[in-house]
Amino acid sequence: MMRATKEFLQSVMDKLSSLPALDSRAMFGGYGIYSGGLMFGLLADENSLYFKAGETNLADYQLYASHQFKPMPYWEVPADVFEDDALFLKWAERSVTQARLMASKK
Repeated sequence: MMRATKEFLQSVMDKLSSLPALDSRAMFGGYGIYSGGLMFGLLADENSLYFKAGETNLADYQLYASHQFKPMPYWEVPADVFEDDALFLKWAERSVTQARLMASKK
């Protein structure tokens, strides 16, 4: 299995630069992506990007027949979404909201 590259991570971080307190951490051959200390994104495998999904945004991923990074609540970001900067940022913001909601329920 190939690992996520630093170049792809930098590309993702550049596209998400307007999110507050944006950070990334290396983990298990990939990277976790955080906003405000909450993990909402995951880079894994061969440069696949996943965002946290749940009750507030899962329908968006299902509409695109996205794949889940099982058993975690992360779903692959469709290429069409990644390529549309405004839409990509909107999906990221929704994922941060979902991460915040999930953290508050723990």
